[in-house]
Amino acid sequence: MDGSLIPLVDEGLGNSAYLLDLGDGRALAVDPSLDLRATDATATKHGLRIAYAAETHLHADFLSGARQLAYDHGTQILASAAGQRTFDHLRLDDGAEVDLGGLTLRALATPGHTPEHLSFLLLDGDREIGVFTGGSLIVGAAARTDLISPDRTEELARAQYSSLRRLASLADATAVWPTHGAGSFCSAPPGAARTSTIGEQKQANPLLAAPDEDTFARMLIDSLGSYPVYFARLGELNRHGQVITTPPLLAPLDAARVRRLLGDGAIVVDVRPVRDYAAGHIPGSIAIPLRAQYATWLGWLIPPEVPIVIVRNPGQDPADIRWPALNVGYTTIVGELTGGLAAWSTAGEQVATARVVNAAEMDTANVLDVRQASETAAGHLPGADLIELGDLTGHASSVPAGAVTVMCGHGERAATGASLLERAGHTQVSILAGGAHDWATATGRTLATGR
Repeated sequence: MDGSLIPLVDEGLGNSAYLLDLGDGRALAVDPSLDLRATDATATKHGLRIAYAAETHLHADFLSGARQLAYDHGTQILASAAGQRTFDHLRLDDGAEVDLGGLTLRALATPGHTPEHLSFLLLDGDREIGVFTGGSLIVGAAARTDLISPDRTEELARAQYSSLRRLASLADATAVWPTHGAGSFCSAPPGAARTSTIGEQKQANPLLAAPDEDTFARMLIDSLGSYPVYFARLGELNRHGQVITTPPLLAPLDAARVRRLLGDGAIVVDVRPVRDYAAGHIPGSIAIPLRAQYATWLGWLIPPEVPIVIVRNPGQDPADIRWPALNVGYTTIVGELTGGLAAWSTAGEQVATARVVNAAEMDTANVLDVRQASETAAGHLPGADLIELGDLTGHASSVPAGAVTVMCGHGERAATGASLLERAGHTQVSILAGGAHDWATATGRTLATGR
């Protein structure tokens, strides 16, 4: 084989797609997302035509780009027959093999993360080179099994037990190429490497050390973290496949048009850096600073049917706003405020502000920490209220009235949390620039631990 496997890592979603050079100018893509900019650029750079796109499962955290590749390049899609996808693809059952021209791809049924899940074993003759494990065996863990419904979580956890043991029966030298990795809400442990080998996982993965199915299921279910609400709808969208036929743009909207849209129920999403948002923003806007995790929080916090107006800085690329949004199924961005916040102010519209404070000057009387439970358990300010950002909209009324400082790890999620509190009627909101360890360092005090 050529041996050139190129991981394409999405740091925001915590996922890896792969591009495999087949050695003859063709390539296999595995689990590409709808945002194909990196995939297409990498294929072009290496002079490759993407002949095949393999999908390990019906993804819940992003929209697949497989059908887009078929539309753009005539790529053949390889996927599970059990997935009942409604678009053209080669329907594969357990044990089915695809000749890639010198290499063979063998489908292995590995249900658990999803019922129809396949892993793809890459063979050179009889030699097991590597296995694309999707959301089955991942580095140091296995992906979550609660994507379908709470009623099926345990059933799928038990299926995951059998699937991991099937994969563990492969040769120790076989490479493990998962889709989900560090940063994924599909339950990869923080800080984990993105690839491994079967032998390494047999030695280091605690789930493979579980003595029986009951213990395994309990360990896996107990490890499940927060569930982003948009996960519930993307699997069905992926069953039908998505195709973008026109370049996504940000249509210009003047202040008067934005005001009318807001009156009709639209939401402003302010993607500027934290301090720019705090210095002045449209009242009621939701701050989601443009960074790797932007799409996750857009999907988690904004209802998918609500029209969205973007406020950005001139240096922020519209493509970096639209494509990640499309990647999580958001097609309701109607445009952007032309001229940004300055145009809004010039038009005589109201501008709101928020205070940014550092750790040494913050008021600790009323602190809201919006990090994930696993983060706050490792260290949080004594007496702080702990409400995960994804849950804050439904619990904003429980935050005490009066001055409140919102904090996270660095400040971006805190800005989002502050904007949600403002929408809920809070008027004295500060944003901590930094996190819990900055406070401990600045004050010499000890953080509380536990949940």
